Amino acid sequence: MQQALLILNAGSSSLKFSLYSVTRRALLAKPIVHGQIEALDEKPHFLVKDADSNFILDKYLSINACADAQTFALEYLLNWLDENLPAYSIVAAGHRVVHGADQFTQPVVINESIIKALASFNSLAPLHQPHNIAGIKALVKKLPNILQVACFDTAFHFTQTDVAQAFALPAKIAPYPIKRYGFHGLSYEYIAQVLPDYLGEQADKKILVAHLGHGASLCAMEKRQSVATTMGFTALDGLPMGTRCGNLDPGVILYLLEQQQMSIAAVTDLLYHKSGLMGVSAISADVRILLSSADPKAKFALELFVYRIVREMGSLIAALGGLDAIVFTAGIGEHAAPIRAQVCQQMAWFGIELDEQANLHNQPRISSKHSRVSINVIPTNEELVMAQHTWRYWQQA
Repeated sequence: MQQALLILNAGSSSLKFSLYSVTRRALLAKPIVHGQIEALDEKPHFLVKDADSNFILDKYLSINACADAQTFALEYLLNWLDENLPAYSIVAAGHRVVHGADQFTQPVVINESIIKALASFNSLAPLHQPHNIAGIKALVKKLPNILQVACFDTAFHFTQTDVAQAFALPAKIAPYPIKRYGFHGLSYEYIAQVLPDYLGEQADKKILVAHLGHGASLCAMEKRQSVATTMGFTALDGLPMGTRCGNLDPGVILYLLEQQQMSIAAVTDLLYHKSGLMGVSAISADVRILLSSADPKAKFALELFVYRIVREMGSLIAALGGLDAIVFTAGIGEHAAPIRAQVCQQMAWFGIELDEQANLHNQPRISSKHSRVSINVIPTNEELVMAQHTWRYWQQA
């Protein structure tokens, strides 16, 4: 029987997974299989890919959505793994957890007291944390004897100074500090890890990483540590995203509550689910669809997205005190050449020059030889970072 790690990312309507082969001496960098069960709140859709991302399975499940979505999804996944990969035995599991507050600045082995502590942070990430915990509880129930590890999206940013994380608010107005925690930390941790492979000696210099996907943020790094980031207390802050608003005058929220008589639930839904590219374009949250559309609203939504990226880049360059390289990553960052081109064109004042052909073909380096700043495209891999943390704890157990 071969040993394996199960890596899970439980969301409100999906369960993403990867299965990695391990021994006490090694973790294979490529997953055996990976995929997701999506649309758990509607008609569940099961997708499985092999190590080279070729589809093994793409099917809609005959069962309708149920109230305990994560338990259903996990049970279905475990049954599929048992039937289709019987040679592998799951010995440990890693879970993505969005918020660790001030308490968790590195991954931690899960037990009952840890689960209770994570649940106490639900108010800090109400649309993410409860679902992360639901996935943990479901797996603890199904496989109670395996080692399980929580990996936090906030942990990477704890290298920032107190000043970089502070808001101009009174210190003690809530049980946990109200400050800029930052997110997408697992993605940034992976990029920091592989920077030497792409940038060589430049890796420890002043780097600006653009994690551009359905959720989007920027991170300023020096010595491969977080110096500043665009997301703050919640994952709403910073750049406009697929359906999230990004940076917003807090007075707008007061106006909606007081003058428009909107409920807190309605404002929450507006900011998280009906804003961003979707809200501005009224067409789609998908950049691919917007790029192919002739509708002026689609063009305006993308112009706003690029403008905000460039403006926030200027802020982070100031925080770094200079810039040596830019890295584009995540779905949009890795694949949307027109977005990268527009960003770089608007950053030309900083001596940035794009190699148009390299950019068009998503090459690892897309800057011209004359560019003052190195421009790179690096695929992210949050699941591998989680697997590495889980493997280390399992090794030591």
